[in-house]
Amino acid sequence: MARIADDELERLKSEISLERLVRARGVELRKHGADLIGLCPFHNDHEPSLVITPQKNLWHCLGACQTGGSVVDWTMKTQGVSFRHAVELLRADFFPLAASPSRIVKVATVPILGAPVSVEMEDRELFGRVVEYYSETLKQSPEALGYLERRGIKSAEAIDRFKLGFANRTLGLRLPAKNRKEGDELRTRLAKLGIIREETGHEHFNGSLVVPVFDADGDVVEMYGRKITPNLRPGTPLHLYLPGPHRGVWNLDALRESKEIILCEALIDALTFWCAGIRNVTTSYGVGGFTSEHLEAFKSYGTEHVLIAYDRDDAGDRAADALGKQLLAAGIGVSRIEFPKGMDANEYALKVQPASRSLSVLVRAATWIGSAPRAAQPIDSAPETKTEAAKERVTPATSEPTLPLAAPAPVREDLPIETSGEDIVLRFGDRRYRVRGLSKNTSFDSLRVNVLVTREELPDKFFVDTFDLYSARQRTMFEKQAATDIGLKEEVLHREIGQLLRALEQLQEEQIKRALEPKEKAVTMGDAEQSSAMALLRDPNLPQRILADFAACGVVGEETNKLMGYVAAVSRKLEQPLAIVVQSSSAAGKSALMEAVLALMPEEERVQYSAMTGQSLFYMGETDLKNKILAIAEEEGAERASYALKLLQSEGRLTIASTGKDPHSGKLVTHEYHVEGPVMIFLTTTAIEIDEELLNRCIVLTVDEDREQTRAIHRLQRESQTLEGLLARRDADRIRALHRNAQRLLQPILVANPYARELTFIDGTTRTRRDHMKYLTLIRTIALLHQHQRERKTIVHNGETIEYIEVTRSDIDLANRLAHEVLGRSLDELPPQTRRLLTLLDQMVSAECERLAIDRSEYHFTRRHAREVTGWGETQLRIHLDRLVALEYLLVHRGGRGQSFVYELLYNAAADRRPSVLADASTTQTSRGAEEELAGGTRPQRGAVAATSRPTSRRRKASADAGSGDITVQTVQNAHLERTPKTKSYRLRRGNGRDHPAGSI
Repeated sequence: MARIADDELERLKSEISLERLVRARGVELRKHGADLIGLCPFHNDHEPSLVITPQKNLWHCLGACQTGGSVVDWTMKTQGVSFRHAVELLRADFFPLAASPSRIVKVATVPILGAPVSVEMEDRELFGRVVEYYSETLKQSPEALGYLERRGIKSAEAIDRFKLGFANRTLGLRLPAKNRKEGDELRTRLAKLGIIREETGHEHFNGSLVVPVFDADGDVVEMYGRKITPNLRPGTPLHLYLPGPHRGVWNLDALRESKEIILCEALIDALTFWCAGIRNVTTSYGVGGFTSEHLEAFKSYGTEHVLIAYDRDDAGDRAADALGKQLLAAGIGVSRIEFPKGMDANEYALKVQPASRSLSVLVRAATWIGSAPRAAQPIDSAPETKTEAAKERVTPATSEPTLPLAAPAPVREDLPIETSGEDIVLRFGDRRYRVRGLSKNTSFDSLRVNVLVTREELPDKFFVDTFDLYSARQRTMFEKQAATDIGLKEEVLHREIGQLLRALEQLQEEQIKRALEPKEKAVTMGDAEQSSAMALLRDPNLPQRILADFAACGVVGEETNKLMGYVAAVSRKLEQPLAIVVQSSSAAGKSALMEAVLALMPEEERVQYSAMTGQSLFYMGETDLKNKILAIAEEEGAERASYALKLLQSEGRLTIASTGKDPHSGKLVTHEYHVEGPVMIFLTTTAIEIDEELLNRCIVLTVDEDREQTRAIHRLQRESQTLEGLLARRDADRIRALHRNAQRLLQPILVANPYARELTFIDGTTRTRRDHMKYLTLIRTIALLHQHQRERKTIVHNGETIEYIEVTRSDIDLANRLAHEVLGRSLDELPPQTRRLLTLLDQMVSAECERLAIDRSEYHFTRRHAREVTGWGETQLRIHLDRLVALEYLLVHRGGRGQSFVYELLYNAAADRRPSVLADASTTQTSRGAEEELAGGTRPQRGAVAATSRPTSRRRKASADAGSGDITVQTVQNAHLERTPKTKSYRLRRGNGRDHPAGSI
């Protein structure tokens, strides 16, 4: 028996008012607190003992009955029916007329629900009414609809057309009892028809999906039942038919409309094909259920070709072989649709989505068994437009079968397809089909297009509509309406739409194939180009050649930055590339530097953006960034994506879990997106403050902002306007192309460093752990750039032959030179621009103190003076001065009138002995000072590292004398300055009243 769903039962119990049912029974109720009370109708009650609780929709008898329950229990007890019968009554909104409370029915013998059949009906009408009742039951049954959905039969059109139904034992509840004459006669006739079992009186198809089979007149001649309830008793048959021999052929319309028929083993498989849009399908009644009636129907309707779609198991193979011989003997062509081993049509369609596509592919690939089909007939034209050539019969000499119209077949070779922009035009005689919108169909799930059909001989007649060619219903509607509007037979339009469908499918396949092709096509180089590129890579002075080519391309100065940017871009070939941040003020040329480097890299290996959102990186293609350069014009534009950039740099890949809808079930599911690295990151920024986590993963470059560099740029800009400069631009394009080709010849080969154990590096802070890896990666990248100048070696490891090259001392020398210039900047507590201002201020103070013959501590300067000497703008100068004050490189004093500030420089470049970051590779033994935890030899200092010693200022001395420790910048800013008249100096008064000297004017 089909089980009533729990949610359905709870809905009835909560939504149907118990109070209404009780009052309808004639019981008078009155309020008693939150409850209602009345006389119990189930025993001789004189004092109200029946309690109704409206809030919970429950009843209970406190008297002799001691019973109670929900609306279902009330209906069972008052009507004398079973639980299932009571549920059906409540589903039907049953409310009895008021009756005497004492009139209680123990067992009902008269049906309360209306019976769908009667004894006056003929057998054919009885069958029809039962099928209609089962069909309505299915539409109201979540259990049955859920089963169809699980089997992929989701079409409401299929349910209506084939009258699919569900038997849940409720038919018997509507029939009169057997102890009545009408009930006995009706049940006897239904038992004779096979609807009810004679021995038990139960419905034959109880708990089953019911599929009727109709004859040519629309009468039911056979019924198939498929059990859908779980946990059946062992041995319960899952497949049921009416008693007696099988009768009828399912889906006779397919035989009428098509000469090619797909023959399935079971009705569920045939429905699967039909719901997938392949409508020329019928079925046997099981593996041995092909009847003589099937064969006679094939002959009567002129079937020329049968594609056997039996299950791919031993029984199905044997039955298909035997059936193929039988059909061949009858003169019908035969093919075999071959599913994967052990699968049937329904199982295959569920596993390989979309079913319309996967089943069509199998139909196309059906194995031809034999017996060439009859000659195909030409397309019929309308009587008034049929040409003489169209009247002639054409007999093509072919031994291949014609594929079903519903299954896509190759387009006729003689079918002309014209394309013009978005328009696709096909012609059949005087009919012209114009199609638009094919480019929007980017998946195989649909083929929604706009179709305009016209006739040349009747130019005023046309029909146009937008519909999905994969929808049989929409195709049929188009064909009917178009046939009426343009005066053409519906059969002609049906065949031409089939050809149109197949033509558009092929065009759609080509379109999707092009879309799925890799966006980056391999760049091919000619022999001359490859030879020139290899000559560049084998140049013994390759670094100098790279710098010379930069200059030829119009980039003046910035020697270290250019070479460092070029080498970092090459590191994209490594498993852990370098990252670059170019930091400078606005209009200093940071973007020009980045563009110059990128211009020498292959277009297909670089990705450039102006800005990125926080999630944009996660949703890129899985390999869109692998071994490429990701360049972002301004770091602020990537601020929201900084987290993803950091992960991509440190871990080499990104993974995100995102919630979205499943395209088939519509349910929310979790999708995973992956973006593979490694990727070389190239950023520029004008910001002083950069995310610390991002900054310590990058090498910081700073643009030369000196006046001499500005003059050189101006000179180059003027030269570019001359004839020689215009010609040089053409040479620059050739140089860039040469370098791009050279980069394409670089391979991501393994690089080993035999000198790694001899290298040393500063180790005073934990952040040097990352900077040390930058240094080692820089060495490997330089060796990788010179790979065509290095010997290729091999080693066998765990049975695998590995090819590699080795680092040379010259590679380490170049890496040391670059590291001394740029790597120390990441260890400096001052940003490059602030460090540059400090240097300019030191030069200014030294010059002025020498001119005035005074001590450095006695020289104070104003912001205006600093602005005039450095040439910096007010905003830029203020930002960097505040940073120098915060880090105690400058000390603030009150000005002469007490309304301004002056600065004292506490830094002396001459006394700044900043150590080297690393040692020369040739130095195998490094010297360490007893007080320095630094690696390195005695090479002269060239890098920029935070100062470890500063001159002792009078501020520090005074602090020590006062016994209060250092006076911090915050102390200076927050304290009260009080001028001492006699000494013309300021004394700094703190909260505890103790004074400290604060310098003199």
